[in-house]
Amino acid sequence: MTTGLIPGGQPPDPRPSDGLPQQRREQDGRAALHVDNRPRSSVITARAAASFEPLGRSVATARSFVRDTLQGWGFADIVDDAVVLTSELVTNAVVHAGTHADVLCLRTDDGVRIEVADRYPEREVPLQGSPASMGSPDREGGRGLQLCAAIAGRWGVEYTPTHKNVWFQLAVPERPVGTRAAGPSLPADLLPLADGRVRVAVVQIDRTGSISSWNEDAEDLFGYPADLVTGKPLTDLAAWPHTPGTSTGIAEALRLSRWEGSYGIRGAHGRVIPVYASHLRVRDTDGDPSTVCLLVRDHERAVLQTPSRIPASADAAPAGDGQNTDPFEVFIGSPAPDDLDGLLQRTVERARDMLDGDSAFLLLATDDETELEVRASTGLPSARQRFARVPVEAGPGRYGSARMPAVHEDLLAVPGAVPLLNGTGMRSVVTVPLKVEGRLTGSLGVAAESPGRYSNEEALRLQFAADRIALAVESARLGELERLRRGSLSFLVEASDLLAGTLDRDQTLALMAQMTVPTLATWCAVYTIADQASDPYLSYVLHEDEELIDGIKSLLSKIAPPDPVPTPGARVWSAPGEAAHEAALRSSMRSLGLSGGPTHQVASGIGPTLATAAAVGGETVVLPLVARNRVIGMLTLGKPTDEHFRQEILELAEDLSRRAALALDNARLYSERTAISQSLQRSLLPPELPEIDGVEVEVIYRAAGEGNEVGGDFYDIFPISDGAYGFAIGDVCGTGPNAAAVTGLARHALRLLAREGLSGPAVLERLNSAILDEGARSRFLTLLYGEMRPQEDGSAELKVVCAGHPLPLRLRQDGTVEAAAEPQPLLGVMEDLELYEQSVTLDPGDVLLCVTDGVTERREGTRMLGDDGLADVLTTCTGLTAGAVAARIMRAVERFASDAPSDDMAILAMRVA
Repeated sequence: MTTGLIPGGQPPDPRPSDGLPQQRREQDGRAALHVDNRPRSSVITARAAASFEPLGRSVATARSFVRDTLQGWGFADIVDDAVVLTSELVTNAVVHAGTHADVLCLRTDDGVRIEVADRYPEREVPLQGSPASMGSPDREGGRGLQLCAAIAGRWGVEYTPTHKNVWFQLAVPERPVGTRAAGPSLPADLLPLADGRVRVAVVQIDRTGSISSWNEDAEDLFGYPADLVTGKPLTDLAAWPHTPGTSTGIAEALRLSRWEGSYGIRGAHGRVIPVYASHLRVRDTDGDPSTVCLLVRDHERAVLQTPSRIPASADAAPAGDGQNTDPFEVFIGSPAPDDLDGLLQRTVERARDMLDGDSAFLLLATDDETELEVRASTGLPSARQRFARVPVEAGPGRYGSARMPAVHEDLLAVPGAVPLLNGTGMRSVVTVPLKVEGRLTGSLGVAAESPGRYSNEEALRLQFAADRIALAVESARLGELERLRRGSLSFLVEASDLLAGTLDRDQTLALMAQMTVPTLATWCAVYTIADQASDPYLSYVLHEDEELIDGIKSLLSKIAPPDPVPTPGARVWSAPGEAAHEAALRSSMRSLGLSGGPTHQVASGIGPTLATAAAVGGETVVLPLVARNRVIGMLTLGKPTDEHFRQEILELAEDLSRRAALALDNARLYSERTAISQSLQRSLLPPELPEIDGVEVEVIYRAAGEGNEVGGDFYDIFPISDGAYGFAIGDVCGTGPNAAAVTGLARHALRLLAREGLSGPAVLERLNSAILDEGARSRFLTLLYGEMRPQEDGSAELKVVCAGHPLPLRLRQDGTVEAAAEPQPLLGVMEDLELYEQSVTLDPGDVLLCVTDGVTERREGTRMLGDDGLADVLTTCTGLTAGAVAARIMRAVERFASDAPSDDMAILAMRVA
């Protein structure tokens, strides 16, 4: 069932404006049946509607809907007739016709009109005077129209192309005119007893709470002359009792527009005299407010006391059943909803009906009681229904009255007294607090479109109901909060795992957005700040509807970014909504040919459109991304038009923003350090290989470890002088940055020393001394160094020194492989080295292969490739180019084991063409 209430005014009516039941004569010959064709000129003052599914239980639900609606309007006299007629008509629709039934209740100044529409217009109703029977009393169905004719004052049937509408109107019995309340005639002995002449004390209190007027009856009742008490605060004389559930004091009561109740006045004899008082707040000719207090002895309260209204059936317990009825069930009904939202919605609906209001609302207080959040409403625009927040401020100007009952007879006289009702057309309102153990937990209010509808009597009734439901509401709220916090913890744990799983900046931005949309917000945007001197940059935009992302991105790029304020917490940012509204308005005006714009329809594009305006038209908040005491960006969350964030969601978003900021900053630092590391590592690698006439050169280099471009292995080929070229391949003990540091030392020292004209052994001896000078940072180094000089006959002369390095292999054209040097001591161990060089001649077609131990020590379990395995692979490379030889060796090494290499590898192949 779906219901809606539209209080006040004349609602749009699809029927003809003259108010007559519609008559249609179409080709099929059907006609609308009606009984009364007089114009319906009554003004509709309230409207309630509900839709029921084609199920058997819908009939009982429809009866309850009509009964509750009419009782809420105060029309208990006609409830039974209306329920009987509605039951028959809804039965015809949902049971016999098998369609949905739409029930509409209209309140007018002279009665109630109820309409029941089904969606089976082909099911005709016989015309009056037709020989067809309208139904037999003995049949199960078909009695609805007969009952309408017998009970209703007016009724009729209307047809539309899709609906058949049966309506009836019931008149309200006449009530005495000019009588607000009256009691029966009583014998004299049953009348209230008064001691002599009834004295009514008239005391006037000025705006400061001091007595400004004290009449003779007050002097007689309390024993104080006027000149003795004038100017004294009333609180000096009043003995104010504690009122459970309200906590309203004498000072608060004097500020209310009306108040009625009991307290005590301490007389001149020192004893407290119980009095019954009626307070009225007035304003003098100078505009200063004051309060007029009428007081009588408490046992004479009948002189001033306003007679209580007869409680509605929903408010009073059934008489004579001999059982105690739970006041909570009397107000809410049974069974009570299991969920908080259902409980709050039923509460506002019952409160509205109880006080015959046009709307009602319920707000729950935040934990610090500084704000009230709208959680349920009825009869108000949808924009006011969910999670809008209003502050609780001291004083009567705004919501200061949230901590005690308050009655506003006319909101036009006190603009802004209830911010929630601004612009809704409501004139009078009564609000009462929800309190648990003296703590403000919420506020319940009922409003009407006409002024002066409510008095203190209604405030007391509503406060009584609020006291009965406050504990249940708080219990349900705490249960919901506990479930939300458990879900929040799970969400934050998962978010932390995802954010910790990457150090890529772009992926971190994407994760931030994907975790917030749609879980926390409808759309989000992430701004980043490179450094303190840079402006915020729009880095990422996401919306739950991908088609709107480009429009939002275009909109945000045209407005100034939010200020990077480091203050924690969410702050509202209104710029996107305002900009979208203005842009959509301009687009609409251009599409209509207004303001000098083109007369044709604006083409669709990625710019701001009506869809974009609706997407960002709700509440938008900004949360700072603070990491290491610096604002590195902003996380912007938004809702579509008229939607607000609830406080718990904002708190969760704040927790997420702290984790996301640290992850984003970690990704930034990692990216910066990776870039620095890669730049430094590239500086350790030699530049492009030189072109040597008659010699092919190919190098393959693989550093072990993720992110490493240079390790402990190195290579170099460089020109020396007079057509001679130096080449080297070495291996520093270990891997990573420490080994790479020695690599850079060795490579640059080799170039410098070789170009000084030193022989190969002298170059290595001086390099050995430089390594030992590094002290604790020194490392063992194996090195193969040689000088190559191409000859005119096409061969190449080599002088080689192999200091502890794997021996170079020579591949001849006939496929034989042999070592091209002898082993000598490695560098970085001993100070005095005796090294020598060996001469090798490479004939045309010969290949010299030099590798590091990462190649020969490649392992798979207990197997190792070794020098013999490398020689076997090289024998298969006869006739290949240097590049092909290096590639085949690397492929064989990779295939030898399934695991990734754990050591650096370098391959240097030189072939004489």
